[in-house]
Amino acid sequence: MPALMPAAVPAAFEAVTVDYVAVLPMLIVVGGALVGVLVEAFAPRAHRHTIQVWLTPLTLLAALVSLVLWSREHQAVTLGGSVAIDPVALFLQGTLLGLAVIGVLVMAERFGGVGSDAFTPMGASTPGSSQEDAATRAGYATSEVFPLSLFAVLGMMVFVAANDLITLFVGLEVLSLPLYVMTGLARRRRLLSQEGALKYFLLGAFSSAFFLFGAALLFGYAGSSDLKEISRAITTNSGDLDGLLLPGVVLTLVGLLFKVGAVPFHSWTPDAYQGAPTPVTGFMAACTKLAAFGAILRLTYVGIGPDRWDWQFGVVAIAILTMVVGAVLSVTQTDVKRLLAYSSVAHAGFILVGVLAFSQAAIGGVMFYLLAYGAATIAAFAIVTMVRQDGSEASHLSQWAGLGRRHPVVAGVFAFLLLAFAGIPLTSGFTAKFAAFAPAVQSGTTGVVMVVVGVLASAVTAFVYVRLIVLMYFTDPVEGVVALQPSVPSTIAITLGVLVTLVAGVAPAWILQLAGDASTFLL
Repeated sequence: MPALMPAAVPAAFEAVTVDYVAVLPMLIVVGGALVGVLVEAFAPRAHRHTIQVWLTPLTLLAALVSLVLWSREHQAVTLGGSVAIDPVALFLQGTLLGLAVIGVLVMAERFGGVGSDAFTPMGASTPGSSQEDAATRAGYATSEVFPLSLFAVLGMMVFVAANDLITLFVGLEVLSLPLYVMTGLARRRRLLSQEGALKYFLLGAFSSAFFLFGAALLFGYAGSSDLKEISRAITTNSGDLDGLLLPGVVLTLVGLLFKVGAVPFHSWTPDAYQGAPTPVTGFMAACTKLAAFGAILRLTYVGIGPDRWDWQFGVVAIAILTMVVGAVLSVTQTDVKRLLAYSSVAHAGFILVGVLAFSQAAIGGVMFYLLAYGAATIAAFAIVTMVRQDGSEASHLSQWAGLGRRHPVVAGVFAFLLLAFAGIPLTSGFTAKFAAFAPAVQSGTTGVVMVVVGVLASAVTAFVYVRLIVLMYFTDPVEGVVALQPSVPSTIAITLGVLVTLVAGVAPAWILQLAGDASTFLL
């Protein structure tokens, strides 16, 4: 019998090289998430919360340290070309890990929005044993939020570094599924929380379907899911089925624009933000927006950029509509979390203005904006967690009346963060808007129109924020409303958020330089 000769190995099954140092931060995060799951399964219930509170921030900090010390020296397209560890990915992953640390510190507040409502009012005595027992039980019962957060962070890190459409879809699902669960974890007002989680899940499933259908069409057009191959097919006009290109681009962008809350794909935002536990809302608002815009930057600049003249004006219309709707509807809100939700919609429009400038300066401006907005947002939602009436969050705006008289420090910090959202000078918001709008002005007439609309929308949102500040300082206090004493982790988180907001407004040069130096893709 003749000897069997080994058949040639198809190219699709050739050995895949992996630069483990480049992807080490992601490996650390997934390792910490799996350990967190084991803690939930096997650790005694009385110790789960304490273990998770230490495990999760240390995992994120270890991933951040490995990124700074080692991964940035190993920039490469790895994992078979599916992941690109380049300056943009490194900056966004580092920012994401930093924001996730701040967000997790807020979640570590055992009696925060994820747990009980038994706080100590600022200046009051230590709560009684019954309150402590309620807080303890609530903290133990909600420790699963920490491994879920790590899995969501893993998906976000994959999302901003994905170099092909399949990996983008995997990252999209890995970041989304934990957030659906986390949105429904509120212990008080459970029906509202579960309603928000259900809406988020159903609309998220639709957006994932749109993205997957668009990715399939782009694969049919280019014969590859690799972003660089899609770009090459568009540039050389080598796609055999030209009719698949534009529908594929549109459907793929719809899936990503849903994640940033752009109009008309924003309807989940106010319900999910209002229903979710407030610390989860801050984490979701900052980190998900960063991850989604990172994916949009990579898709539009690396993949479908050569075809932008076919779809750019449609996204311009979405950006203008997002700024206008977010600003106008924020005026009508009476719930502070819904107000911040529509504020985030408006900010999504502002960031889109920078994305559509299509320049290296625009990439740096967008990344700076994501950093500034994320830090201020987590700190703002942490403040919202502290303001309570009769054991429940004081979410209605009327309950914030006179807060500045009784709790001047809390009201002052919140007012400073609101001024940053409004884009007032000497705050990160002003620098971020300038960094995103300046490249748009230089891009041409369309960019100028978007910037004019953005400035007008900013004026409308500034009215909303100033109205809330006036309410806190120039009206009579409401009986029973107190600002509660945060724990050490929450205090650290708020302090870090405020410091980033202040430094990025007063002395932003080095952060802008860092973002500018990192504004290149590895092609």
